[in-house]
Amino acid sequence: MRVCVVGAGAIGGFIAGALARAGIDVAVVARGEHLAAMRAHGLSVESDIGTFTVTVDAADDVRALGAFDALLLTFKAHQWPALLPQLQPYARTTTIATLQNGLPFWYVRRPPLESVDPGGRIGALFDDEHVVGGVVHVSGHVPHPGKIVHSGGTRYVLGPPQGGSSERAQQLVELFAHAGLAPEADPNVRHTVWLKLVNNVGLNPVSTLRRLTIAPLLADPQARADVRALMEETLRVGQALGVVADVDIDARIAYAARLRDVKTSMLQDYERSRPLEIEPMLGAVIELAARLAVDVPHLRAAYDALQKVTSTA
Repeated sequence: MRVCVVGAGAIGGFIAGALARAGIDVAVVARGEHLAAMRAHGLSVESDIGTFTVTVDAADDVRALGAFDALLLTFKAHQWPALLPQLQPYARTTTIATLQNGLPFWYVRRPPLESVDPGGRIGALFDDEHVVGGVVHVSGHVPHPGKIVHSGGTRYVLGPPQGGSSERAQQLVELFAHAGLAPEADPNVRHTVWLKLVNNVGLNPVSTLRRLTIAPLLADPQARADVRALMEETLRVGQALGVVADVDIDARIAYAARLRDVKTSMLQDYERSRPLEIEPMLGAVIELAARLAVDVPHLRAAYDALQKVTSTA
């Protein structure tokens, strides 16, 4: 099986490294100095499954790397419009797995969410038959070009968008397991995606606005209350959509508080002056809330605050 990891940052780079170490034919798409370092010196990984360096085919355009059985999409979801031209040739022929934060394009197709699939261009190309939905329970960072530091977890949840099971999802579960990771086949990945979204929408905006890692963020009573309010509103939208039931928000916050000095992905991007995942996280939930007539004042306030800090950064 030939695989391409599109977006070889902290998450994608770790997956690519694990697959390559296991002898799987894997290529990566990356940019700039990170791409140059991997071409010159290989991809170095420091992780729970070992410290190693592997050689991988690498380019800044997937089309330059040839044909693949599967594309693992680990780029940020707001980068879809820029990457769509190079992904288009693989539509309806190749398995694509969405391993991204926020709501994926396939989550709501009719009508598509403008916040994640403007004009429905992505969904028009990639049908549910060829898609595997994914949820990543892994953290890490890129300390310098060409190196990935994986800081915990090897759990990847995989399942078809329509629910149940599929041959494509099972192939990826077996592939990840062969690489020493901890994949799970999920018959209801829509539910799991929304639960991860509840955490992301709570933690990412507040950590970015307050410039705090997770443990000190949740040790602050007001910050913790802000996180809880965002999580509750996101949960209510999911309940109105019919994808989740009751969830113990306090238990999820308590679990997150154990992550110590972990930086959210949004805070990492903010510190590097990169575009933030505002639309696939907050924008998508706000758009759905409007459709479902769910009041989400805290989400709207956080959305506006993030737009302000990014416009003045």
